[in-house]
Amino acid sequence: MIKVCKFGGSSVKNASQIKKIIEIIKEDKKRKVIVVSAPGRDEKYDEKITDHLLNIATNGNHFFEQKIDISKEESLKTTINKYKTLCKDLNIDEKFIINDLKKDLENSSLKDEEKTAFFLSRGEHFNAKLICEYMNKIGIKTKLMLPEKFEFLLSDNFTDGKILTVSYENIKNSFDLKSDIRYLVPGFYGINKDKKIVVMSRGGSDLTGGELAYALDVDIYENWTDTNGVYEVDPRIINDANVISRLTFKELRLLSAKGFNVFHFNAMLNCKKGKIPINIRNTNNPNHQGTMILSERVPMEDVVGIAKLDNMALIHIQKDMLGEEIGFSAKLLKIFSEFKINTYHYPTDKDDIAILVEQEDLKGKINNLRRQIEKELNTDHLHVTYNLSILTLVGIGLKENSFIIVDAITALKENNIPFEMFDMSPSKISFHIGITQNVSDVALKTLQKKLLNK
Repeated sequence: MIKVCKFGGSSVKNASQIKKIIEIIKEDKKRKVIVVSAPGRDEKYDEKITDHLLNIATNGNHFFEQKIDISKEESLKTTINKYKTLCKDLNIDEKFIINDLKKDLENSSLKDEEKTAFFLSRGEHFNAKLICEYMNKIGIKTKLMLPEKFEFLLSDNFTDGKILTVSYENIKNSFDLKSDIRYLVPGFYGINKDKKIVVMSRGGSDLTGGELAYALDVDIYENWTDTNGVYEVDPRIINDANVISRLTFKELRLLSAKGFNVFHFNAMLNCKKGKIPINIRNTNNPNHQGTMILSERVPMEDVVGIAKLDNMALIHIQKDMLGEEIGFSAKLLKIFSEFKINTYHYPTDKDDIAILVEQEDLKGKINNLRRQIEKELNTDHLHVTYNLSILTLVGIGLKENSFIIVDAITALKENNIPFEMFDMSPSKISFHIGITQNVSDVALKTLQKKLLNK
């Protein structure tokens, strides 16, 4: 059995955390391919190193736009000091890292997105170099595998690169999984066909890990983070929430679309295709088995998780006989597209249709949107309900037991919690309840107690 392991920013944020991941790697010889992120924020550094690197690349504009008072020069100093501290705490000669880091961060030959991508990649690049040096120093035979060396080829979009098919063959030809060597790979970046650095979307180390797991056809992809796994509900709201032991890719997709932000979904796509299980684990609690994400599971539970998505708005449109007007829905959705507003659910009947959107998307647009809809579609009435939370109940067992919906509605009724919207998914493995935001936490606790704490 071979495993690819990815360690996120919180897992490699300082020397103490790096030593933890080394113990995890040592504990299992099957952990052959290790992907690392840039250092995350810690007690001394309030911002992620990746954000400091972006601030350097944009001459201070990145933090300025967030109203954070950190200049380009301060970000440069912070980044260098961070790696100096790591070298000191891990007893590594800083010349091995710092000289090259300074040289890269002083590179003035790059422009625009090419510069941004190069600077952003340096967090993972130098963290991987440092951790590889430390692993060899303490006797773990490790080979550094830089994406530019094994040709991890991405598309030409410098800050949102997508993997090219040829990369899979390059990966297969570069990693010898039968050897006793561990391979250490910096996540998040690759190169284009012109050998220039390209980064993936933020959270791209997940993507690197997922693509390596798929290309090497490994047995498990372990994703190590700072949480025990995927919780049945948000543990920040319900502190005694349980970790879900097993989820299908589909279930996690439905949960992640409604506020469960544990894992970069695109990293799952090829693992799903290759039926490679993903195990989400906690670096700070390695004895916990975490959440296993699988292609299929025996549907023991009706509902495995409840996600909550806040700050939503429901746009209710009325027009006599709209359900019999061919092309009405298509024209309506085209208007939303023209205003660059993402839409979610479209419950409809003969004379009504409702569109769920993110409330933020309506800012500065709702007046003109309303005028455009009324003008083009000759509607009778348009009403917007703001400040909604969408509670999404997910579980493949719902296909066999839809009566759980009755239990959910009854629980809300017994606790005098009204709802504004109800919609069941076509797959029949999730349903959505719109609740006024000021009582949504109470609603979540009510549903968790009724449906998950059986």
